[in-house]
Amino acid sequence: MRLAYERRIIAEELTVAIPDRSFTVIIGPNACGKSTLLRALSRMLKPTAGAVLLDGEDIHTLPARKVARTLGLLPQSSIAPDGISVAELVARGRYPHQGLLRQWSRDDERVVEESMAATGVADLADRPVDELSGGQRQRVWIAMALAQQTPLLMLDEPTTYLDIAHQIEILDLCAHLHEEQGRTLVVVLHDLNHAARYATHLIAMREGRVMAAGNPRDIVTADLVEQVFGLPCRVIDDPESGTPMVIPAARRRADATPSTAAMELA
Repeated sequence: MRLAYERRIIAEELTVAIPDRSFTVIIGPNACGKSTLLRALSRMLKPTAGAVLLDGEDIHTLPARKVARTLGLLPQSSIAPDGISVAELVARGRYPHQGLLRQWSRDDERVVEESMAATGVADLADRPVDELSGGQRQRVWIAMALAQQTPLLMLDEPTTYLDIAHQIEILDLCAHLHEEQGRTLVVVLHDLNHAARYATHLIAMREGRVMAAGNPRDIVTADLVEQVFGLPCRVIDDPESGTPMVIPAARRRADATPSTAAMELA
């Protein structure tokens, strides 16, 4: 598969398989093609060569509504309409389930409420989205994706703008969707240790190529991290989860005399 924006080629001869019912995480340095790959998998970008297959069929030949009922996407940058409330935005996740013979139902209302509760935004239901903090908005967008209730969910950097506690909450939620509800997740993350802890299948990319793919316990090594990120490190077992944990090599301190500059606040 070849992916490109007009004449700028991002990836060539790219082959990727997403295991069914997996929690797949895509990692790699900035501008390596992670988000471009996710756009291609979600039908937002058509390959200039090759095809993306969804359940064995070319995704670009399927009706848009069928794809929307199968695949939910949270892009990296999402913009809400001016003045829209949290509840109204989350409710838009139910649109693929509407039709001429099926209008808004109590079941739709229940799903919206559950999605807001799961992401911790239920108390913000009546607030305008554009008045929220970056972290709150991120959780609202995830709630909308959850409300879509698709078996396949794709999230592009869902922990952006979130503090460490909320990052773990969101990743724990993703793990719950995978383990308890059997959903297939494809998530782009920057944090390699989070990726190794939560993923059942890891895809490591660099410069538009897949450098390694598989279970994190099988593929995350110091050699791979240096090859992908250029980062000397050690890989040890996470004392909490037993998954690989990357420890960057210690910074070498210069022998120069420490600066005597200081700052004070009165």
